[in-house]
Amino acid sequence: MAGFPVGRPRRLRATPALRRLVAGTRLHPADLVLPVFVREGLREPRPVASLPGVLQHTRRSVVALAREAVAAGVGGIMVFGVPERRDATGSGLDDPSGVLNVALADLADAVGDDTVLMADLCLDEFTDHGHCGVLDGAGRVDNDATLERYAAGALAQAAAGAHLLGTSGMMDGQVGVVRRALDGHGRTDVGVLAYAAKYASAYYGPFRDAVESTLQGDRATYQQDPADARGALVELAHDLAEGADVVMVKPALPYLDVLRRVADASPVPVAAYQVSGEYAMVHAAAGNGWLDGDRAMLESLLAIRRAGADVVLTYAALDVARALDVTGPQAGPSQVSG
Repeated sequence: MAGFPVGRPRRLRATPALRRLVAGTRLHPADLVLPVFVREGLREPRPVASLPGVLQHTRRSVVALAREAVAAGVGGIMVFGVPERRDATGSGLDDPSGVLNVALADLADAVGDDTVLMADLCLDEFTDHGHCGVLDGAGRVDNDATLERYAAGALAQAAAGAHLLGTSGMMDGQVGVVRRALDGHGRTDVGVLAYAAKYASAYYGPFRDAVESTLQGDRATYQQDPADARGALVELAHDLAEGADVVMVKPALPYLDVLRRVADASPVPVAAYQVSGEYAMVHAAAGNGWLDGDRAMLESLLAIRRAGADVVLTYAALDVARALDVTGPQAGPSQVSG
């Protein structure tokens, strides 16, 4: 307005205390979810070569990791199972003695309601062909036959102790089928984390190493086209109508525009997954001395939160949670190590 001096924005950046005071985005350990891999038949944890610092865990070691995450204040744990044997229908998904379900039961016994225990409700880790659904006679993913498998898996994971089921397969109607199966068996207490916008991305490569994926080809017929932002809102509307409790965008950093659209439209909490390729790129660049890995990791997580995510799934969750001083000033990029 005329007669008023133009402000000097730098005044509010002059000291760490001023920067903290006016920060629009903060990161807390409770905002973070740690994805973990449990490998059947392991005697000792095994490193994942393309995911620095990430392990395939034994049943015992994943419990120890979960206790560390709870102690650090991490908000939740997303569990993926890696079986020794796979078949055409992914029978390990709903087998009570399958690796994912026994790991969930172990974790539920060990940490109970001290964390949010999430389960990956998908067939890709359990099928011998590596797709997220069962195949028809022509080798195409059969949407409705796959939904039957998801319903069975949902009941098994609920019985094992999961609080939230992550419907990551991107089948049409998956949230509604899972919700009806749970409600029909009295499991109204178990929520659905809908992968509303999961793109057919190149950033999943290290994850596929971690789960020893058998996939040949791609998942472009059911995951979303990276060029299509509008489709995310269509998927979101369907998932909300079918009863999703939380919705998610995956990957995160390459899709911040999509995340913002989803966050603006969603009446339920929004999660975003900093996927394996995003995480691995930061570590690879840091390993070559091209950037400060700790600062870059935190900056990327702040960007995801700033774009609208209430919850962030990241393999860095435990390291970041340990580095954040939640009793004092909120950490900024220069305050994180590890």
